[in-house]
Amino acid sequence: MGNEHGDRPIFEADAATDNRDGTDPGREADDSVQWLLQPRGGPDVRGPRNFDRSIRKGIWLAEYEHVLGEDAEQLKRLFPDGLARLWGATPLKTKHAKGTALRDRRVGDEVLFYAEKNFIAKARVLGLLRNPELARAIWGEQKDGRTWEHIMALGDVVEFKIPAAPILSALALGKEVRYLRLVRAAERRRHLGLLDTLVAGNATPVGQPTSGEAAVAAAVKLGREELLRALGTLDASVPEEARTRHGSLTLLWSISRLVSGQSRLVSWRDFKTEISPLLLEFGGSGTGAAPENPFRHLRSSGLWEVEGAEGEGLDSALATASAESDIAAGLRPEVAKLLKQPLTRAEAIGLLCTTYFQDVDQGALLTRLGLAGYGHASGNAGEEAGEREGTDEAMGRGMRRPVNSSRPDRDLRLVEDIKLLYQQGCQVCGVRLETRFGHYSEAAHIQGLGAPHDGPDKLSNLLCLCPNHHVQFDRLFLFIDEDWNVRRSRDGELISPLKRHPEHTIDEECVEYHRALCGRSRYSLGSD
Repeated sequence: MGNEHGDRPIFEADAATDNRDGTDPGREADDSVQWLLQPRGGPDVRGPRNFDRSIRKGIWLAEYEHVLGEDAEQLKRLFPDGLARLWGATPLKTKHAKGTALRDRRVGDEVLFYAEKNFIAKARVLGLLRNPELARAIWGEQKDGRTWEHIMALGDVVEFKIPAAPILSALALGKEVRYLRLVRAAERRRHLGLLDTLVAGNATPVGQPTSGEAAVAAAVKLGREELLRALGTLDASVPEEARTRHGSLTLLWSISRLVSGQSRLVSWRDFKTEISPLLLEFGGSGTGAAPENPFRHLRSSGLWEVEGAEGEGLDSALATASAESDIAAGLRPEVAKLLKQPLTRAEAIGLLCTTYFQDVDQGALLTRLGLAGYGHASGNAGEEAGEREGTDEAMGRGMRRPVNSSRPDRDLRLVEDIKLLYQQGCQVCGVRLETRFGHYSEAAHIQGLGAPHDGPDKLSNLLCLCPNHHVQFDRLFLFIDEDWNVRRSRDGELISPLKRHPEHTIDEECVEYHRALCGRSRYSLGSD
């Protein structure tokens, strides 16, 4: 890494990139390896979100091609699958301990991530670069204009949770890690055994697909992220030529049963009757529309259980089962409980559609399953037209025509407020659409008021959009990322930063819900 006070430095990278899991025996035995103690950030700041996005899930280089510059070739060499794990630091004066760490860290050093009095992960430094444009695109910037431009490219991360106090005490570094600190190689060698002892038996490689019973245990213990990881990697161990949509289609169908209030378990007879035509229409090529395949094989995902038959006896039981058979299957109770949460359910549906049904008419599929509301941000099929009639009425131009459908009530004063705040300008493109009598814009709910979304009718759940971007937002063509950029759902391409008025506080939970509908999860197999 170049001197931080100079011009843009040349990328430094590890010459040996075949082993990227932070456990290279040659590196481990190298007396020159140092520790970098890196704060993740507290629970109430951006740190946890950035760690999840930049380290746990990874950054897709294709989304940042426009700002990679001269670092593009080396990053792509380090991360040939296109998924990079990056972490940045803001610049500081060299005399500060953090400045010393930035100056003296090296490729091959080991990073220990710190959060809330624990060390939570470790990783090997594969490369060092200084790229303010890339940092701003990924993480934004601070109020003083600084960004996290001193970037580390990291090998596969190993997560754990161990108390930091024993190591910090042994290193005489106080009780907390408040900024990037460098521990020289000699000190690291002295205390490496202590770290290994604390970590032993408590480490999990990040980014590895979870399957089988372990998937269920992780989903129950840790919540929706692990469930979504399992949903997004159903075919991880299946050769591409042998993949079908049978498992993912069955899971979507099972979610539709939960939405309609049906039992999570279904008898083999009813399962076969209901799922067979769906497999024929939407299941794709492969082993044919054999309902017994997802009925039994989904157990390996850890999300599904079969009752009434076990082991090898299941195959013969399915073949000879009578109408009175006790054989039944469905989502495990822990998984069904998670999927009853509105956000988790929306993200699961969006993820399954995006990952496995890209070349299918998803609108037709969701309608067939009774999940049509999840194909539109407004939910209720008639709400979009109703919202636009409401905007005209709020502007005093015409009466609403009577309709026979039922729509949620909305406060038309909020429509006026959001338009006034942005002076009828679109928050995506900035266009103020001129009419004969002034300007025109539309108020769009981020989380739709209609079923099944049931979003709140409040200013923080509204955007001011032009008609084109309102349609695209409602039709899930656009989503807002975690850094308030508007992106295209199918490939993540940047459209523009979302324009935000200082007096307009946007509900991040509503944005997250809409993003979930768009299927923009990092747990999908082969995601963009």
